Formats: sequence, C-alpha cells, structure tokens
Amino acid sequence: MNTLNTAVILVRPKYPENVGSVARACMNMGCHQLILVNPRNWDVNKAKRLATPHSEQLLDEVTIVQNLAEALAPFSVVYGTTARTGGWRKAIMVPEQASTTIARQLGDNEHVALVFGPEDTGLDNREIEICGQLICIPTHRDMTSLNLAQAVLIILYEIFKHSSIQPQTTNQLPPSRSITHKEQEVLIERIKASLLAIDFLHDDNPDYFMLPMRRFLQRFQIKRHEFNLLMGICRQVQWIVKKAGKQ
Repeated sequence: MNTLNTAVILVRPKYPENVGSVARACMNMGCHQLILVNPRNWDVNKAKRLATPHSEQLLDEVTIVQNLAEALAPFSVVYGTTARTGGWRKAIMVPEQASTTIARQLGDNEHVALVFGPEDTGLDNREIEICGQLICIPTHRDMTSLNLAQAVLIILYEIFKHSSIQPQTTNQLPPSRSITHKEQEVLIERIKASLLAIDFLHDDNPDYFMLPMRRFLQRFQIKRHEFNLLMGICRQVQWIVKKAGKQ
C-alpha cells in the first residue's frame, strides 16, 4: 500500500480521545498522515490515552488547519464520508466498491484524502459538495451512527486489503499528474466566470447552477495537461466576450 499518498482528514473532531483511537486505526492499516480541521477541545495528551506507543508519533506529527479547503489543497483525489443518502447526494459508494478504485489510484501515485466529519453531525452540505466522491458504510437502519475510529478503520481496511494485491506497473513515460483539489477549485471558478460572461449562468445564484458542472468534473481524474487546455479555452472565451464589448 502506498501509505505516503493516503491521508485521513478529521473535520472538527469533538473529542481528543476519538482522535487517539483514529490514530491507532491509521497505524494498524499503514496510513501515516493525519490532518485535523479546526478541532474542538484539542489536547494531544488526552488523545494519547487511547493511542498506542506506535501511534503516538502520528499524534505528535498531526497537521492542524483551520478549514477544509486548506486541508485538501495538495490532494488530487478526495473522498468524503456520509451516513445520509438520497437527494442530491448521488453516486455514493460502499467501502469495498470505493477501495478498488482507490487502490488503483494509489498505484498510479495519486494523492488520496479520506474526509470524515464531526462525531455529532457529520460533514455539512458545503463540505460534502467539495468532496469529489462519497462513501457510505452500510449499517442496520435502526442504528446508522458509527464511532469515528470504527468508520476510519473499516474504510482503511478495505483499501489496505485491495492495495496489497494490486500488481505493480511500470510506464516508459511518466504519466501526467492529476490536478490537486486547489487547482480543481481554480478551474471551476474560471468555468463559472466564462459561463457568466456568455450569459449561460445568471448572477443571482451561479454556485447553485454550477453544482451539476462540479459533479461532472469530479467524476474524472483531470490531468494537468487537460487542466491547462480547459483553462486556455476559458481564457479565450472571456477574451472574445471582452473584445466584443459584452463585458
């Protein structure tokens, strides 16, 4: 398993002890990167009470950031987790299904982030929106809530299981890397500006009408050369509109 390219991101975790249990689960499955987004009541010593000696180092080296966008910036692939389904939350995968795709992505040296929400509320709609894919762990309908560390362990186990049997492939030419989450957001903003310029979108609520476009782009692992192409097309559209005197 390519552990260096896999990270667990906990958004606003409520209890330090739960983070300690998550660190233990990460080390069990060979995941060596843990990121906390705006943790509540953070106390590394309390977290270590439920960790093991091997996972204490992971807690000492934990990265803490203030928002999810900052945490996701360097990653090329993002999976969010949710217990809620239906509505606009489409194409949700179960862990076993997602893990086969993730194992292949790790084999291609993609940088994968697994995002978990707060223990009491889960990820909110905006956080779900910016995650490229969604994973839901099936449970009995009378009890859908899982302990945070349990959820992390289940998903990491499936990835570990599938990654350990992935054949190693070699390429004569290095493949173009996938764009990072930060670059994806730049592209979406440029597409939105271009669609506004040609009056395809309306000014009143463009972000809402961009949701289908966001979902469409998130289904693909856009490569850097494809990013450059799309950005160039958008720049040309805006230049032509400006030249025509429409903005």
